[in-house]
Amino acid sequence: MECVFETEMMVRDYECDLQGIVNNAVYQNYLEHARHEFLHEVGLDFAQLCQDGIDAVVTRIELDYKLSLKPRDELIVKLGMHKQGRIRFVFDQTILRKSDGKTVLEAQVTGVLTRAGRPIAPKLFDDVFASKGWSFE
Repeated sequence: MECVFETEMMVRDYECDLQGIVNNAVYQNYLEHARHEFLHEVGLDFAQLCQDGIDAVVTRIELDYKLSLKPRDELIVKLGMHKQGRIRFVFDQTILRKSDGKTVLEAQVTGVLTRAGRPIAPKLFDDVFASKGWSFE
């Protein structure tokens, strides 16, 4: 995965279950937050896209859990992105425990852009990536 973005977070106590580890569903919140931060960082306003009639829709999520995080653990979410066919795009994401760099989770989040409920080609990602000198293939 070519990492084009990363962000740091800290585990909050209320994200943990009775076992004292982060609940498995919470990891999706970390991944989503990183995707939204990435879009903001590259100049794509998620709210503006919606106002323009373009919706980003997640169609598939694949998560591979490697180890658990605990309260106050610091984590790094790394993100890369590539096309899958003509209309799908995939966020390749990895969560690392900051203290030792160990992989906590690997994820592939597949999505499409829609306008009026119909899939459209993700040209806006092509344009943004090209302006940054990145490949979106």
